[in-house]
Amino acid sequence: MWLQAVLIPLLRLYLEGMKVLLYQTFYKSFKLPVLPKQNGRVAIVTGGTRGMGFETARHLASLGMHVIIAGNEREEGAAAVKTINKECSNGKAEYLFVDLTLLKSVRQFVQLFKSRGLPLHVLVNNAGTMLVPERRTEEGFEFHFALNYLGHFLLTNLLLDTLKRSGSEGKCSRIINMSSATHYAGVVDLEDLNKKKVYSAHGAYSQSKLALVLFAYHLQEQLWAGRFHVTVNAVDPGMVDTALYDHLWTLAQVLKKPFAKILFRTPAEGASIMIYAAAASAMEGVGACYLYNGEKRQSSHFSYDSDLQADLWKKSSELVGLQEAY
Repeated sequence: MWLQAVLIPLLRLYLEGMKVLLYQTFYKSFKLPVLPKQNGRVAIVTGGTRGMGFETARHLASLGMHVIIAGNEREEGAAAVKTINKECSNGKAEYLFVDLTLLKSVRQFVQLFKSRGLPLHVLVNNAGTMLVPERRTEEGFEFHFALNYLGHFLLTNLLLDTLKRSGSEGKCSRIINMSSATHYAGVVDLEDLNKKKVYSAHGAYSQSKLALVLFAYHLQEQLWAGRFHVTVNAVDPGMVDTALYDHLWTLAQVLKKPFAKILFRTPAEGASIMIYAAAASAMEGVGACYLYNGEKRQSSHFSYDSDLQADLWKKSSELVGLQEAY
């Protein structure tokens, strides 16, 4: 039981990490093309106070977008907004508080946003955590599952009506889910999504990233079926030198330090794939893709299981108290 639930997820995750590092050794980071101006468009970027989220918010604002940075660090949020607004002449940034580990906070954020009467053209589900020790939220959810996936699931669903109204033919609204190569090591256990049987941080993290891909594909199919002008994609930034790696296994942490500056991507390089999905002309009307280093890639074979997609959606809807409407 322990071997299957703890050791195997650990080994699978680090194997995927080694594959990514090998790729990054021989292939340069994706370079963004010239992107069209985004004047008049509104974006929400979760976790936009630092790292890749900040770089994404900064770039979208530079294109003329009104970017709302959603996060739970008020001081960091104020600093991020100040920096972006100082740099940008066309777009602008503002900060709104949300704690994605608390469903009640997500609902409050959406209520506040909707009270503003703004459209919403881009939703970047970027905020996340990785390999934290076992921890439960106030509402009883496993921390990776709550922050990386379930909070974003609820956020997206509560904003879906606004995204639908804001999109139009030739100018779709766009939803971007931040996944990672670790999703290839992920297994979604519908009977134990909160990892209560045997806890593995590696298994919990990989599951949350696979869940984001399953979520993206299932939602896109439903939106296409309803002929809505909204696209949904999952993106993979590669291995990026951010604070996410602070909870690595001790040996991996030691080995990471001398190589991070050489082999890891910078936050700006990692953010490029999110920015591309959010603003590139080539992505207009394109959905249900897994994007890595500027290209469409095959995601985990589990991610294409339509029954698993539907079952996870149903279970997630029950957990957050939503009807299964799209």
